[in-house]
Amino acid sequence: MKLHHGKHHQTYVDNLNKATAAFPGLQNFTIEQLLSDLDVLDPSIRQAVINHGGGHANHSLYWQIMAPPADQKPEGKLLAALNSTFGDFTKFQEQFTAKAMALFGSGWVFLTKTPQGKLNLKRHSFQNSPLSTGNTPLLTIDVWEHAYYLKYQNRRAEYITAWWHVVNWNKVSELFERS
Repeated sequence: MKLHHGKHHQTYVDNLNKATAAFPGLQNFTIEQLLSDLDVLDPSIRQAVINHGGGHANHSLYWQIMAPPADQKPEGKLLAALNSTFGDFTKFQEQFTAKAMALFGSGWVFLTKTPQGKLNLKRHSFQNSPLSTGNTPLLTIDVWEHAYYLKYQNRRAEYITAWWHVVNWNKVSELFERS
């Protein structure tokens, strides 16, 4: 995790800063603002913001929604919304895991909340962010090999199973209720 955070994530931050350096007005934007309105970006940096800004935003969420192993479960409004959308929590986990296993190559799987308040599961290739399509990311798993290769080699399924034990459902609930 230290390598993942200190090298991979830091590279996205550094490259985003380089891409936006010639546009000082962008320094006042949050990453959410940058990714939510890509049309305001100069075309010469738009793809760099998508790639590096998305990498930064996605990793930032990834770190926030994990905690020391506690085998938590969602509760309250979030659990009710998951049950309503997916049938029950176990079915949600199964669908989320299936999306993560089926993602060809590298990317992310997200639980998102639409502007209409509906929950969705979405796969994103590369560093694309749900923020760019108007959705609020609530939960994500990084399924780029750098996220798990040192410990799990090519055993993505084992990584995903282990990841469920460190999901910080209190943080996911906070994001759900705030959006």
